[in-house]
Amino acid sequence: MVGPQYDLVGNPLGAVRSTFERAAAAAAAESGGRDPVAAFRAKDWGATEVFRSFLFDQGGIDKVPVLDASNLGLIKPNTLVRFRGMVQDMLGSEFYAGAFKDGSTWRTNKFTDFSPFTMPHPCDSHLWERHLLHCVPVPGQNSWTMESSPGPDLRQMSNCSTSEQRDKRKRDGDDDAMDVSENGNGEGSSFSKKPKEDGVQGSSSSPEMPVSEDRVPEMNGDDHHIPGSFFSCLVKVYDMPESQVKLNDVAEFIGVYTFDPELAAPVDNSDDIMFDLLEDVTAQLPPSKVPRLHCLMSRKLSCHDFLSKQPAVEPSPSLLKGIRQSLLSHLTLVLGKDDLAAHCLLLHLLSRLRTKVDLVTVGRLSLNFTGFNRESASIFGNRLNTLVQRLVPYSQAIPLSIDYLNTATLQPRKDNKSGRLVTGVLQLPQGTHLTFDETLLQSGSLASKGVENTVLLKNLMESQMVEYDFEYYKLEMATDVQLLTLSEAKSNILPSDLVVPFRPSSVPAVNASLEELESWRWYLATVRSLPQLSEPETYQAIQDDMVNVMRNDRSLGCSELSRWLTMAQLTASSFGEKSLSMEHWQMVKELERLRKERMQ
Repeated sequence: MVGPQYDLVGNPLGAVRSTFERAAAAAAAESGGRDPVAAFRAKDWGATEVFRSFLFDQGGIDKVPVLDASNLGLIKPNTLVRFRGMVQDMLGSEFYAGAFKDGSTWRTNKFTDFSPFTMPHPCDSHLWERHLLHCVPVPGQNSWTMESSPGPDLRQMSNCSTSEQRDKRKRDGDDDAMDVSENGNGEGSSFSKKPKEDGVQGSSSSPEMPVSEDRVPEMNGDDHHIPGSFFSCLVKVYDMPESQVKLNDVAEFIGVYTFDPELAAPVDNSDDIMFDLLEDVTAQLPPSKVPRLHCLMSRKLSCHDFLSKQPAVEPSPSLLKGIRQSLLSHLTLVLGKDDLAAHCLLLHLLSRLRTKVDLVTVGRLSLNFTGFNRESASIFGNRLNTLVQRLVPYSQAIPLSIDYLNTATLQPRKDNKSGRLVTGVLQLPQGTHLTFDETLLQSGSLASKGVENTVLLKNLMESQMVEYDFEYYKLEMATDVQLLTLSEAKSNILPSDLVVPFRPSSVPAVNASLEELESWRWYLATVRSLPQLSEPETYQAIQDDMVNVMRNDRSLGCSELSRWLTMAQLTASSFGEKSLSMEHWQMVKELERLRKERMQ
C-alpha cells in the first residue's frame, strides 16, 4: 500500500512508481533472480487499485478537478484530473519503453510522456503498448449536465501557493528517446528525459497560464457548420479491452494530466528523434496545444450519470405515473395547450432504438409537427428547443435551409493523408436529440453536396445509420438519435414515423422549478432504460385486433401497425410498466383517431 507521503491528486506518478518498484522487488525475490517485470507484461501491478480505493471508497473523486477549456491554465501538469468527453477518433496504438532496468532497480515509464529518469544505454527494457483516443467535449452537451460533476474550485486552489516547483526541461544533452510511435513501416526508437533532482517530476511553477488561440486551436478548422469545440484531449489508455470504449462513446477518463507548452519550441537537434515521431497520426495534435491524459481508469457515461439528484426510492409505477402527469401538463403548456401534440411529444422523448432486424428499426419514433411557419416557429419552436435543452443531456437545433444543405459538413470523413477522422455534424453520441426547422426552406437548387446531405439525413431518419466516408469506401455506423422536424407541410426531406398537425390555441406562460426539471430528467432517463417484457396472451389479442383493423381500413400497412405497436410499448413505459396491456393499446388507437381527424 502507498504511504501517506504521496498526494494521489497532486503527485499520482509518485504513487505509480512506488507501487511498481515494490511489486518488481517482490517479484524478483520470488523469481530467483529472473526478470521480474516480464511477469507484469504491461498489466497493472496494483497501482490502479490504490487510486480506485482512494477515489470511490474514500470519496476522493470530489477532490479531482474536471479538465475543460475554462481551467486549462489552472491545472498543474502531472496531477490527477477527470475529463468527460466523446471519443471522436481512435488513433490506434503506440509503443513505449514501459519498464527498464536502472542498475539493479527496475523502473517504469507507464502513465508518462517522458521518462523521469535517465535510461542507461544500453539497458534491459520492455516495450509496452497503449491506445490513443482523441476526445472532444460532447457535441450538443447541455449546460445543466456540467453541474453533476463540478470538482474543486480551481481558482481558489491556484491562490494557495505551494513550494513544489517544476524544473524546466533542458534540451541539450537529452538521452535516448522513450516513446515509440507505431508507424506504417513498423520502425521505432526510444528516448528518455533527464531526471529531476528529486527523481520525481514536479508541477508547474506558473499556475496562471492564460488560454489563447495559439495554445488551444480550433480543431474543426474554418467550417462553422461543424458544431465542435476548440478544446480537445488526447487520452492514452492502458490495459484496455478492445470492446471497452468505442467510437462516439461518451466516457469519463481519470488519469495523469500532461500539458507542456515547452514542446512547441523549435529544436535544432537532429539526434533527438522525438520530433521525427511527430510525422505520425498525432502530428496535428501537438502536446503544446492538445493536453494529454494518461488514463488510470475510465467508465462509459449514461443519462443517469448527469443527474445531480436522484430519488432514493425505487422507480415504482405509482411514482413514475405522478411525474408523467406533471411532465405531460408542462409539455401541453409549452405546445400552446395542444394536448394531442403533447402526448406524441412525450412518446417521442421516450423513444430509443431497442433492436434492429435487417432494415427494420424497433423502438424509434421520429416526429414531424406540421402547421409551422416562421412566426410560429419563432414562438413555439424556441419554446420547444429550450425545453429539450433543459431535459436531455445532448441536443442540437438545426435550421434547415437550402444554403445549409449545400454547405454544411454533415458526413464524417477520413483524411488518409493525416490519418485523422474529420468530424461532421452527424458524428453524434447515442441519445442525442436533433430538432430540424424546415420553415426556413425556400425555393432553390441543391448542389451535389446538398443532394448528398439530403440522402444522409433520410438514411439517418429511416435506418438510424450514418455513412462515414473513408475516401476509398463508405462505412455505415449505427447510431441512436431522436429526430424532431418542424415544418409547414409534411416533410419530404425528413420522412418521419409520426406526422402530427400542430394546433395551438394560446401562448400560455410556462415556468418550471429546478426541482421539477430534475424529476423530469430522472423520469426520462429511468423510463428509457426500462426493459420491455412480452406477454404472449396480450400480444395475441393485439395481433387479432390488428387483423380486424386492417379489414376495416385497407389503407393501413404493416409499417403503420408496427408504429402503433411501438407507440403502445412507449405508452406502457411512460406509466412505468414493463409489459404492454390492452389498455395501452386502446390509448394509442385513440391517439391515432384524433391525429387522423386533424389530417383530413
